[in-house]
Amino acid sequence: MKNTQLDMKRLAAMDAAQASRLLHRVREETLAGRTPPIAPRPVIDASWQRMARLGLDPDQSTSTVLLQRDELEERRRTTLLSEVMQTLSGGIAGIADASLQIMVVTDEHGRVLWRQGNLAVLRQANGICLEEGAAWSEHATGTNAVGTALALGRAVQVHSAEHYVHTLHNWTCAAAPVHDPRDQRLLGILDVSGPASSFHPAMLALVGSVAQLAEAEMRERHRRSIERLRAVAAPILCRVGGRAVAVDDHGWTAAVTGLAPVDRIPLPKSFRVGRVWLPSLGVCAVEPLPGGWLLRVEEESRPEEPGSEAAASRVVLDLSRPRRWTVAVSGAAGSWQQELSPRHAELLYVLALHRDGRTAAELADDVFGDRTRTVTVRAEMSRVRRNLAGVLAHRPYRFREEVAVEVLRPERPADLLPHSTAPAVRAGRTAGTVRTP
Repeated sequence: MKNTQLDMKRLAAMDAAQASRLLHRVREETLAGRTPPIAPRPVIDASWQRMARLGLDPDQSTSTVLLQRDELEERRRTTLLSEVMQTLSGGIAGIADASLQIMVVTDEHGRVLWRQGNLAVLRQANGICLEEGAAWSEHATGTNAVGTALALGRAVQVHSAEHYVHTLHNWTCAAAPVHDPRDQRLLGILDVSGPASSFHPAMLALVGSVAQLAEAEMRERHRRSIERLRAVAAPILCRVGGRAVAVDDHGWTAAVTGLAPVDRIPLPKSFRVGRVWLPSLGVCAVEPLPGGWLLRVEEESRPEEPGSEAAASRVVLDLSRPRRWTVAVSGAAGSWQQELSPRHAELLYVLALHRDGRTAAELADDVFGDRTRTVTVRAEMSRVRRNLAGVLAHRPYRFREEVAVEVLRPERPADLLPHSTAPAVRAGRTAGTVRTP
């Protein structure tokens, strides 16, 4: 077999014990600097070389420090993968369970966010620290499907002694990256892992197909979000004089006026309300829209007007209904309205009560009765400010001074956000109407 190369089909055709012995010998000879009886697969050989350059000990443990629960929950909430977990799980978790394996989903750093599958294998996975919050990049655990797929940006299958760390030699895994179709940014890894006896070369194709299904779903979600943004932006653009364009957070165009249409406008990483210079448009006045931004191109001859950068002048927080809450923003360019989640309704209600602002710790106390839950508050406020950046400031969190804020409460004070347990809301159920000039 000298001067030939391993491949997954050949391994699958061999007796399991024979394949295991061969892989162990190939690894042992290669890592010792000797010529193995058969060459390792190029993807594995390249990974082994990376591990050697890193000085990784092949006899080390795969244990890592797990993420704290708050950090794990924040990563789950803020990743786009959370929106397609049903597709990922429905496409592969049942198959993984039936084939005595587990499905694992990581973030772009190789941290395990979710896992599910065969209960017995889940217990075995705890023994190698393949659990929620664990690190599975190559730097942490050597050659493995998750880490190597991260390193290469493509689907990878790693079997038995192809793993660099000896602890993983009784395991097999196949993984594929999942990308954000809007900008091709790596979101994370979909992986199926199990005992080496559950190895099948077709698993790689299955994992790759499910990852592509998830990307297709995200692409469709993005198309629908652009349509929603267009519906909001179209009447506003009709009233805006001059050149203007509505784009989503990634710069994809929803509607234009006075400009040649383009698919996408590159936006800087740090993007905010105000005056911004963009290479493709020049100086623009930026205002927030639900799910995106309104860019008004400033003509070179246009004189500077006091207050021309103000994105909005009035906010109405409607909490008068028992199960549907909205925020309406109006300004020089028009108005728009957006429905609120229960948590965002609570946060905006508290900020309307405290116009001088609230720190993250104070908001955590107001909403959770626990000043230590600042990580959760900051994550939620980050999402709130994506659509309300023109009317909300931070450090501390507050409505901007120039914005008039009105809160519409239910007729019966006891009906204010009836399902909320936030201390500030419970206290507010005995208060009167809030109206802030």
